[in-house]
Amino acid sequence: MIQGSVSNDGVPTIVLSVAGRDWLAVVDTGFSGDLELPEQLRDPLHAQFKGQTLSLLAGGQSVIEDAYTVSIEFDGHIVQAEATFVPAQEILDGTNMVRTYRMEAAFPAQTVELMRRGS
Repeated sequence: MIQGSVSNDGVPTIVLSVAGRDWLAVVDTGFSGDLELPEQLRDPLHAQFKGQTLSLLAGGQSVIEDAYTVSIEFDGHIVQAEATFVPAQEILDGTNMVRTYRMEAAFPAQTVELMRRGS
């Protein structure tokens, strides 16, 4: 199980340990991919170029982005994920990363729990 919190702005977040540092990760239910990572993590993660991908953004916009394969620890396991890199300081955790989890966000208590199905 992964535990997190809901920010004062109502955003569900978790903390991921990546490249020796804890990073705030937004659980973005509007993002159907795996991960959007800070540019500074590309080299430490030894990102392998996969190709280009079409990303659909809010408001009907679409962009073509470079996609990479990375190995990342998630819920105590090393997983292969597809990532894009942006000049930001937080991680977006898309719904594809949590597709085998049940997410419970208690907004009044400001808590988030991601529980692996079948656990």
